[in-house]
Amino acid sequence: MAPRVVVVEADGGSRGNPGPAGYGAVVRDAETNEVLAERSESLGTATNNVAEYQGLIAGLTAAAELGAAEVDVRMDSKLVVEQMCGRWQIKHPGLRPLAAQAAGLVGRFAAVRFAWIPREQNRHADALANAAMDAAAGRPAVATAAPVAGSDPATAPASWEPRPSFTATRLILVRHGETAYTEQRRYSGRGDVPLSERGRAQAGATAARVAALAPSVAAVLSSPLSRCTQTAAAIAGALGDVPVRTEDDLIECDFGDWEGRTFAEVRQQWPGEMDAWLASPRIAPPGGESFTHVAERCHRVIAGLLQAYPAETVVVVSHVSPIKLMLRDALAAGDGFLHRLFLGAAGISVLDMWPDGGVAVRTVNDTAHLATID
Repeated sequence: MAPRVVVVEADGGSRGNPGPAGYGAVVRDAETNEVLAERSESLGTATNNVAEYQGLIAGLTAAAELGAAEVDVRMDSKLVVEQMCGRWQIKHPGLRPLAAQAAGLVGRFAAVRFAWIPREQNRHADALANAAMDAAAGRPAVATAAPVAGSDPATAPASWEPRPSFTATRLILVRHGETAYTEQRRYSGRGDVPLSERGRAQAGATAARVAALAPSVAAVLSSPLSRCTQTAAAIAGALGDVPVRTEDDLIECDFGDWEGRTFAEVRQQWPGEMDAWLASPRIAPPGGESFTHVAERCHRVIAGLLQAYPAETVVVVSHVSPIKLMLRDALAAGDGFLHRLFLGAAGISVLDMWPDGGVAVRTVNDTAHLATID
């Protein structure tokens, strides 16, 4: 007997937007939550929105084949849900035929209700879509099995992948280009020292490298100091004039009385204070700020980015201390890491961060793009 009411969960995406794309759709019995059908397919090169619409079409088609009378559609694509409900206009001409095809399928049922759900509630369809994207990109597919509602990940089959690939927020962390203080190896905290001529050349090379790494970027965030905003502006321009948003929490550590001095000068004048500062991130330079406080600022930034840009790429342009602290936490390293890691001017580090707390550090201090300048 055909189920009267079914739930369609659908998703789609691409690696690059446009890029290798695919969709996934799941049809469930509305009463028992039993999976009645799964659909997934690679689409070659397409955009996220095209893939999402194709997932919806596949899910509705499967529901019609099952003989359902009513459908509850659940998707984590706000755009598709709002457009299908008629609240948002369909401005992109490439989506109009797909929306019309979906509307035609909607007309085959007694009732179709659309609802937006968070991505974490759409894991089954998301996993199917990611497997299809892997196939489109020519990569080995990740496991796509997903637990049914109420199952316990601890007892799920070993093939279950709780964090499918490419559902992470990717952070491209960029240290600003050189300044006069960088070249002289002086502590440069809150002082607004602009890029040097060499630093501007580094910013241009870094912009080209970031654009090659991530042609589709949701946002560029920058410390408010000019050495960062200049670097961020170059990157945003290479990405097609993505707006730059300044974030006060990304500012460099306040080095207080040590500002503008070299390590040797500080060691000579404040030997005890220097030893205490090197021994603990809770100790601040005289009149300055502790690394513990800087870390709190970094935590706020990352939490905000994960909430605002799920499964998207964000460029973060900052300074040595904030970037080191982000990398320390991402690598679960000790405090000694802060004084052992070297971050070059205009260096690039890449983190993938999942909503459930998973982290993958892809790159640390990549400066290969500066070879022609050096």
